[in-house]
Amino acid sequence: MIPQVKKSSNYVLCYTRMPQEDIIYSKKLAYSMHLAYSEDGKYFRDLNHNSGILFAKATNNENGTLNAKCLKSPYIFYMTEGIFGVLAVRIEADGGNDKQSKGKVILFTSLDLLQYKEVGLIDLKVDIYVNDVSCKYDEDKKAYVIRWSDDQGNYYKNYIADITSLTCASVMEKAEPFVVEPVHAGIEGIVPRNVINVSQEMAHRLVCKLTVPINIKIEVLKSVVVTSLVELKTVKATAIYSDGTTDSKLVDWDTSGIAWNKPGRYIATGTVHQDHYVFPIAINRADPCIAKWNGKYYFIATNDADNNHTLYMREADTIPGLVKAEEVLILDSSTYDGIGGLLWAPEFHIVEGNLYIFHAATSGEFLYEESHVMKLKKGGKPMCREDWSRPQRVVKKDGTNLCEGGETISLDMTNFEINGEYYVAWSQRQFMPVDLGAWVYIAKVDIKEPWKLTTDPVLLTKPDYGWANNHTFVDEGPFALIKNGKLFLTFSSAAVDATYVVGLLTADIDANLLNPESWTKTNYPLLTSRSMPGEYGPGHNAYVIDDNGTFWNTYHARPGVEGPRSSGIRRVHFDIDGYPVLDLSEYKDLDKSLAKVTIDVIVN
Repeated sequence: MIPQVKKSSNYVLCYTRMPQEDIIYSKKLAYSMHLAYSEDGKYFRDLNHNSGILFAKATNNENGTLNAKCLKSPYIFYMTEGIFGVLAVRIEADGGNDKQSKGKVILFTSLDLLQYKEVGLIDLKVDIYVNDVSCKYDEDKKAYVIRWSDDQGNYYKNYIADITSLTCASVMEKAEPFVVEPVHAGIEGIVPRNVINVSQEMAHRLVCKLTVPINIKIEVLKSVVVTSLVELKTVKATAIYSDGTTDSKLVDWDTSGIAWNKPGRYIATGTVHQDHYVFPIAINRADPCIAKWNGKYYFIATNDADNNHTLYMREADTIPGLVKAEEVLILDSSTYDGIGGLLWAPEFHIVEGNLYIFHAATSGEFLYEESHVMKLKKGGKPMCREDWSRPQRVVKKDGTNLCEGGETISLDMTNFEINGEYYVAWSQRQFMPVDLGAWVYIAKVDIKEPWKLTTDPVLLTKPDYGWANNHTFVDEGPFALIKNGKLFLTFSSAAVDATYVVGLLTADIDANLLNPESWTKTNYPLLTSRSMPGEYGPGHNAYVIDDNGTFWNTYHARPGVEGPRSSGIRRVHFDIDGYPVLDLSEYKDLDKSLAKVTIDVIVN
């Protein structure tokens, strides 16, 4: 049965967009399904920064390359199982007709309008290109009626009892024209489609997941019993956000009115603490990474200022201290044979108590770029270049090179530990005999020698969505964030220009991580050029946890469409499902008008 939605429901509008300049909002982005919601069916608010939610997957060519696809005319409807269906017309990336979709429409299903399954193409039993489509379940016929039109303005319909069977549609019949009821929404570039009623709970969930929360309240204890300033400093404030999530924050307490040597009751005032990072924190520094080692924090990044011939490191007692810390040269392209340039994506990783730097380098030409690992010697100082080993090239479990030089490159290798096992994930791109684009792989590694794989590489993701193959077919820059029993593996996609974005793979920490079925790929990117004003092409994230348990995201973006790749830092928030939120700005993270707090302090 089709679910009956209560009158006190909300409304969801699906739409596509008109393309803009290719570097700003290309056809590959515009020709996807977007969502907006309304409480009254009249005023609609765009979700996800007015960016696409549902994208058609690329198809595979015989030679292994990908053929990018887009969609038009999406139509949301309820299915008999109580879930959502979406029918759309699949098209080529340039907006032209897709030959494989002639006489067909593409079906997606979704439990929540957030995660979608691409079921496949429904055969309408005709050799005509479809231009528009709608769908509704007919209770009398116990079948879905698919109404559609062709490019000539002719209208048809097909019936299909089991819509997921794809091949069981009836022979098409001529039909009366159908009209998708027009919606007037003041959303930039909108090409509106249909509206569907959803429950208030569903609408609330969509808003919580697809809009950035804002700080609406600060709470502190009414009173606390302490004996010293040290104890009072452990008393934190709780920031409450518009989606119901919270975050624990330090407070800078003013204790000038407290006599610590005199028991009694006092009133202390304080200001909720917030570290302040102006973007960019480092110009011409891409792929940044921060780690804590032996009580200090270290920063390293790709150096775009000298065409990637050097790696410099910073050291400080705190993460904010890294912003103005002195840089020290750690590696260059002239010290070692075989390390001739393109020193890319350095990352700190601690493996069984040892500090390593994973990075990429080439012996000379781009097509020989390979993943390498450097180790800090026992008792060594990270800021002393002589204390780092010669970079070791990553090898497969049989001892052969990970990639064949001149044909395939590897880069952006990261490392993480789950349940006592160490894994690496990296980006690999075959150029010969054909360019397959960059794909992300995973494998286990030797704990003692983490440049040696102990299992065969397993493919995790390839750039099959429009946001991932925008300007070029690339998935790269994986990095793990582990929280709440989940392994979140963010990765970056598209070209390293303003089209760069951040995608997400998720797995349970107890799952078999070498089984691709253990991973779920989010249909849309978490971070784009529309996420934070003035930051274009954000990506290549790395994460660090500070002394207070706060997760920080280091990333690069461009301060302007044509600006240099530059580093930024922002707090990672976690949404109603515990998933990372990467676009929470400082002013949304903490409302300054709420930052002043008071507490009764009882000194005994």
